[in-house]
Amino acid sequence: MENIRVRFAPSPTGYLHIGGLRTALYNYLFAKHNNGKFILRIEDTDRSRYVEGAIENLINSLEWAGIEIDEGVVIEDGEITQKGEYGPYIQSERLDIYRKYVDELIENGYAYYCFCSKERLDEVRAEQKVKGLIPKYDGFCRNIPIDEAKKRIEQGEEYVVRLRLPQNRDIKFYDIVRGNITINTEDLDDQVLLKSDGYPTYHLAVVVDDHLMNITHIVRGEEWLASAPKHAFLYEAFGWDAPEYVHLPTVLNKDRKKLSKRQGDVSVEDFRNSGYLPESLVNYLALIGWSPEGNDEILSMEELIKQFSFERVSKTGGIFDKNKLNWVNGHYIRESNTEKITNLAIPYLIESGYITEDDVDKRYDWINTMIRTVQESLSTIKEVPEKVAIFFGEEVELENDEVLKVLKGEQVPILFEALREELGTVDKIDEEFSKGLMKKIQKKTGIKGKNLFMPVRSALTGNLHGPELVDIIYVLGKQNILKRIDYIENKYLK
Repeated sequence: MENIRVRFAPSPTGYLHIGGLRTALYNYLFAKHNNGKFILRIEDTDRSRYVEGAIENLINSLEWAGIEIDEGVVIEDGEITQKGEYGPYIQSERLDIYRKYVDELIENGYAYYCFCSKERLDEVRAEQKVKGLIPKYDGFCRNIPIDEAKKRIEQGEEYVVRLRLPQNRDIKFYDIVRGNITINTEDLDDQVLLKSDGYPTYHLAVVVDDHLMNITHIVRGEEWLASAPKHAFLYEAFGWDAPEYVHLPTVLNKDRKKLSKRQGDVSVEDFRNSGYLPESLVNYLALIGWSPEGNDEILSMEELIKQFSFERVSKTGGIFDKNKLNWVNGHYIRESNTEKITNLAIPYLIESGYITEDDVDKRYDWINTMIRTVQESLSTIKEVPEKVAIFFGEEVELENDEVLKVLKGEQVPILFEALREELGTVDKIDEEFSKGLMKKIQKKTGIKGKNLFMPVRSALTGNLHGPELVDIIYVLGKQNILKRIDYIENKYLK
């Protein structure tokens, strides 16, 4: 295959939407599968929607997800910079370039100056709606001679530049996902190419940039499908070869509507803050709208790159199922080493007040053991405080009547007495002590098996099953264990 060059070209209007991340991901997987280049371009020509800090957020979100930028806008040493030989890669820095190509289109009769006011355009559209027509520009300024238009501009009249589409002509192009597409120009608008503020619209800028940056495949959301014929016509007007088109299906919610803020998390930042691992989000997103050859549902970035092709991308929107994502994320948490999960969990534990910054320095092993006890049961890192709650406080809530039955066993008072005695031999519990404690109690009392372990676990956690008892003993520590035995005796065994 030729030298593949793809671009992800978001607008800096806030956080990166989960659908945007998937578009970036598919671009990236396709590029890497074909030893190509992934380029980040920033499309900031709509100045009214520009959000401070959005470029940094976009780049950080891509990097967090493991999507490496080969060329374009990057952050180096904390500063936004650009790398590559086709820059600038920020559209607002390319205004002179667009102006040159707008003039060329006007010169060759493919574009014209338009002086219509917003009020006139609104009236025209309202009238068309009443008549049941497609609301679009009525061509009022199409035939103004160029000399007259230039005079009006010299006199300070406000204007835009519009694309002059041929009338009643079929525009055809091919989309790798959707096949051959034909749209008649009667269903299209004479699109604005240059706005009155001198900034190009998306339609002009995207065509000029993709051509000058040698982009080979345009991979974007299906919401741009309706604009593709105008872009195809612009390539023709400039006499350029068009890149290949790939319009991706939308990421939908359970109601088959586009994911929106109203339904909760939709930005990469949201999922990151909710305790999802990048590898699980990437793995799950890849499978919304694309399917691998086999039935594997757990795929690393390397495996995704190896298997990816647009031929296996679906034409219909994929459903984003949070439960399925939780399942995938739980898998990656279980497969991770505990230290990694501990480091990710620490901010949540500090925020919940269970540990302090001081604990992180002085009691890291203790925190690590605590995380190990709950790691198997996690779907997200954010659940850690809720899961470790059993280790804090002296009160113990019994899971069910079965637990109470175990605690009322005739051997229990002897067990508790032996437990207190053993704890009396140390100032604090270390890992070695917790490993040998139950053996010592067995030796001392002759109680073994379920009759030994079940009551101790029940008294310490209120549950019959759960993490390793050795870990529970170490994490709870001497004082908490003594307080919990007292609590159980006073509340349930008197």
